[in-house]
Amino acid sequence: MRKIHWLLVGTVAMAMAANAGAQTKFSGSCSQSKPDPNYTATVGDHPGHAIVLAKVKCVWTKGDLGGDALKEEEDTFTSDVSGKTSRDKGYGVGTTASGDKYFLNFDGTTAYEKDVPVNGTCTWKFSGGTGKLKGLKGKGTCTGKFDATGAAVFDIEGEYQVGAAKAK
Repeated sequence: MRKIHWLLVGTVAMAMAANAGAQTKFSGSCSQSKPDPNYTATVGDHPGHAIVLAKVKCVWTKGDLGGDALKEEEDTFTSDVSGKTSRDKGYGVGTTASGDKYFLNFDGTTAYEKDVPVNGTCTWKFSGGTGKLKGLKGKGTCTGKFDATGAAVFDIEGEYQVGAAKAK
């Protein structure tokens, strides 16, 4: 009987360990304000070429990490704008309802019409977190639509895992 008990405990422990490393699907929606600050420097080599440095605040309308609702995120990014598109690169710091933080980086493309952004896409990667999100890793994609003020709504998809401490 004792052997069966230890076998059961061992099986449960192995299942929990396997689950700790498993990827969890992620999806959410974030409403982004217009950029503030928003600095633009014209390059001058051809019309419409500029470099932008900006920061946006995003309020999550849906999405969670490990059952903890996402609250807000601040993204700082640069854009190399040329004609009707830009190449974007940036970093985000977000907060969950419990106060834990997560960190990410992203690369994307934004389409413009008459010098106004209309839609964007990106790929992103989690690079860590605090509290329950320590060791957070994951990746995914985003798609967004802008309004005339520069504000946008982005839909985010991907997967993540919160890593356990590595064995030495």
